[in-house]
Amino acid sequence: MSTSSVLATISIVLVHGGFVDGSGWADVFRILKKDGFNVVVVQNPTLSLADDVAVTRRAVAAQGGPVLLVGHSYGGVVITEAGNDPKVAGLVYIAAFAPDQGESVSSLIQDPPPGAPVPPILPPQDGFLFLDRAKFHAAFAADLDAELAEFMASSQVPWGVAALTGTISAPAWKTRPSWYLVATEDRMIPPPAQHSMSKRAGSTVVESAGSHAVYVSQPKAVADLIAKAARAVAASR
Repeated sequence: MSTSSVLATISIVLVHGGFVDGSGWADVFRILKKDGFNVVVVQNPTLSLADDVAVTRRAVAAQGGPVLLVGHSYGGVVITEAGNDPKVAGLVYIAAFAPDQGESVSSLIQDPPPGAPVPPILPPQDGFLFLDRAKFHAAFAADLDAELAEFMASSQVPWGVAALTGTISAPAWKTRPSWYLVATEDRMIPPPAQHSMSKRAGSTVVESAGSHAVYVSQPKAVADLIAKAARAVAASR
């Protein structure tokens, strides 16, 4: 079977992070669909890691062939666990957490390096977290226009504390090829931390001058890396 034939059987499954939903992938989705890829967007409840992994695995199971899992931010934790599914052929991290066994978002952010920006996460309310709406634009989406950033800040999805504390049982990046886009202007996950996690995972790395919302602000750069990963997975099969 030719690479192009295999490529047609690969499904790209996009997994969003915390505080947002899957609609942020809209432009990435359009670009990949226009290029002929089968693309699915997961809508995780972000209540707990176990729930989000289960929802993502159902999306994987619904695909007819191999899957390329793509995660942004906390979505990287989800794909690191869900990526152990036999159908998953590769992982793409977009300014994302790529934890090792036993790690969680909580453990990865507990000791920020000196001088690193502090995400404006408000104290938990009934077990859920939100970002300070007044600081959302600067921290999460500095390269988006103010109107869109305000909408994102005002439509935040509650992020369950249980999602942050959920730990990885077996990181899929140890057995799957991975790619990583580092957002060099990220003020939520420091770029040095992104480089460290991607190096540990052995990922193929590219950089993009974007905020944490790079998947919204730089959809072409994000889609290009995903397409590159899909082609590499197809060629390997």
